[in-house]
Amino acid sequence: MPATDTLTRGVRIGYGSGSVATGAFGTVPGLMLLPYLTDSLGIAAILAGFIVFLPKAWDVILNPIAGRISDRTVDPRGPRRPWLLRGGAGLAVGFVLLFAAPDMATGLEAAWVLVAFLACATAYAFFQVPYVAMPAEMTSSYDERTRLMTWRVAILAFTIMLAGATAPAIRDAVGGRDGYRVMGLVMAAIIVIGVVSSYVGTRNAPVTSPQPGAGSLRDQLRIVAGAHDFRALLTCFVIQALATGCMLAGVDYLASDVLGKDGAATILFVCFVGPALLLTPVWSAIGTRVGKKSGYVASSVILACGGLLAVTAQSAPVAVVYLAVVLVGVGYAGCQVFPMAMLPDAAAVDVRRTGSNRAGVYTGVWTAGETLGLALGPGVFALVLAIGGYRSSTDGDVAQPDSALTAITLGFSILPAVLIILSLWWLRRYSLGSAEVDEKVAA
Repeated sequence: MPATDTLTRGVRIGYGSGSVATGAFGTVPGLMLLPYLTDSLGIAAILAGFIVFLPKAWDVILNPIAGRISDRTVDPRGPRRPWLLRGGAGLAVGFVLLFAAPDMATGLEAAWVLVAFLACATAYAFFQVPYVAMPAEMTSSYDERTRLMTWRVAILAFTIMLAGATAPAIRDAVGGRDGYRVMGLVMAAIIVIGVVSSYVGTRNAPVTSPQPGAGSLRDQLRIVAGAHDFRALLTCFVIQALATGCMLAGVDYLASDVLGKDGAATILFVCFVGPALLLTPVWSAIGTRVGKKSGYVASSVILACGGLLAVTAQSAPVAVVYLAVVLVGVGYAGCQVFPMAMLPDAAAVDVRRTGSNRAGVYTGVWTAGETLGLALGPGVFALVLAIGGYRSSTDGDVAQPDSALTAITLGFSILPAVLIILSLWWLRRYSLGSAEVDEKVAA
């Protein structure tokens, strides 16, 4: 069935429900894996950062390949939907194993986590890349893609809050390494819900069927890399993913070591995601009025301001820190809505102009970049911890030096804020607005 200008609400919700899977996997390892390695398995911060980073680096290579494979998949259900089930099932199994390392020598436990995370990353690539490619093929409308992303980001924000708030609570309620194992099972079940819902919910989604682009994967990547607007948007988004990865990795450390309050990690997550649940439709309306690029700039500035305010975490009342995270959440909502709505514009312009379907390659490169940024975030934060002299342990009950507390605070606040502002240098080069998209598609 060909793409149309307007999608039904059922299709929008069905597609958006895939964010339950992406949100859970994107949030929990970024939040919990580094503390699991340093404070439960007793692995040094530098090695822990490497373990977190390597599987994501593998995804950078794998994602464009996954996109190319989905572009060329022939199936009555469409080229993308079968991969939702295939990749999603593997992701759920891998996630259970990730936090279920048996009691072994520290080196073997580190190897277990590395192999399990590699398996998760591989399965996730084959779910996420086809999933992100679908909007460019579901609708030809510039504004409808924004509405579609509004549902996706709203569900994503809810999942981030659900997973981010409950994962630490489950771990703390059960206690010890068993707490991580139970948490892994619960999060895997949430991933399954998202996978099945997105597969069933998109069964009536319209799909275009342009021919896959000719040439090798290298040829396709060269063409995509030459797309000026896509390249500018991707660079901005990757740098912002790096900033988000730093903040996500720092939440547990900020809550336990700097704020020192029980349940602070859960409160921080509610402050972060709660505004996104309320304001995602607002950002969508703002984008319709002023344009996606202008909305993206505004939301980025708000996010950066929240990060700068969080630098007071060691001295200001805790309410100020929570307020800072609320500002981060307000900005984060827009920083998800707008680039995700701008990506299919760039891919659709290419498809309509050439008749060749490179949507999978576009989204493969996009998700590879996002994955790289989110992977570098915890790695960079781990490096900041090491520079600050952070002390690893097997029970998490170690007094940290002042230098480590300062490192945690700066890694959560100033560093991400600077990265967000820096990313806008590339965003200024993006030129696709509603008129430009319509003109280039028509051409």
